[in-house]
Amino acid sequence: MGLLKLPDEVLYHILSYLDVRSLIRLSQVCRSARVFVNRDSVWRKIAKQLLNTGIRQDGTDIYPQISLKERVRVAQNWGAGTCRRGILLRWKTKLLPWLQLDGDLLFLSQAGDIGAYRISSGRLQRNPVAIYSGHIGDVCHFALTDSHLISGGSDGKIMVYNRRGNVLMQLSSHNQEVNCLDSKDGLIVSGSRDQTTRVWTLTSSCPRHTISMFDRVWSVAISPTQSTFVTGTACCKNLSPLRMWDVELSCLYSLGSEYRHGAGVLDIVFESPYQLFTCGYDTYIRLWDLRVSPRCDCLPGYVGQQCEQDYNVQSYPFTFFPFKDSMSMFQLNTNSASSPVYSLRFSSTHLYAALATALHSLDFRENTVCIK
Repeated sequence: MGLLKLPDEVLYHILSYLDVRSLIRLSQVCRSARVFVNRDSVWRKIAKQLLNTGIRQDGTDIYPQISLKERVRVAQNWGAGTCRRGILLRWKTKLLPWLQLDGDLLFLSQAGDIGAYRISSGRLQRNPVAIYSGHIGDVCHFALTDSHLISGGSDGKIMVYNRRGNVLMQLSSHNQEVNCLDSKDGLIVSGSRDQTTRVWTLTSSCPRHTISMFDRVWSVAISPTQSTFVTGTACCKNLSPLRMWDVELSCLYSLGSEYRHGAGVLDIVFESPYQLFTCGYDTYIRLWDLRVSPRCDCLPGYVGQQCEQDYNVQSYPFTFFPFKDSMSMFQLNTNSASSPVYSLRFSSTHLYAALATALHSLDFRENTVCIK
């Protein structure tokens, strides 16, 4: 009986024991084998074990439009650190830029403006398709939703734009700069150096709630369920810098208790409704599990890495991810003037890094692994 005459579920089980090279060789046997091996179901188990294939821990696929076989090929380049480097944009004045990536649009803050640039085949079109302006000072942070862009600035204001760049609302929100904000489905949470966190809606210019944090607020993140949010502070007071709140402002619990003084939480990213990553000045990247009494696992290979200059937790699959017994690290500065990496964003094939005077790109599509 021929192998390909077996029922699909039996064949999937057999192929689940094969590695990448064996699957490639099998696909070269005949046309029928190649058609079967090209199915996403064949590559799912391997994809779960590799870096940035788009398969989350809960099984969600964030890149369904790209075949898993192609993502496995590119993921091997991510793991090996094989890429083509380039500088997409330069500017003369040193800035603290922030990035967001939405499909083929890259949003980049420069001083008081945010530009939306279209990306095609890894190349950045020089002229932005939209410019978002209105802050008197620099843009400190901004967030994207399906219909809006919301930015916070050093002038203490929050600006709400539609995706075409038109100002819809201006919120005189804080007495000092807005260090962080997040937005989901009409809900906005902002944090400031003025030691307050405020909750807003898109239907009112007045805050719905104000929380006195007794410390500078560096990061906020709204849960995917939108029923809770997490705040991260500078850890300069005798309080846990990481706390979870419900939307009615009851503090549900503090996360962690052994932070060093000054070990502020600089960024927070929800991996799922019950898991989140945090990073900060204490050089740790932490994975929190909220399904049990709040606990944290420090990711293996991250302990003690000097990442004080890396302000964005979304850098974790790249800058300090342990690859087998070593780590892939990249020096992005090309001259004697050093710069922190202020913000990172990545797609399935590219990583974009914003430094003080340039936007860098790493392209991981190099054909170092042949999967035909």
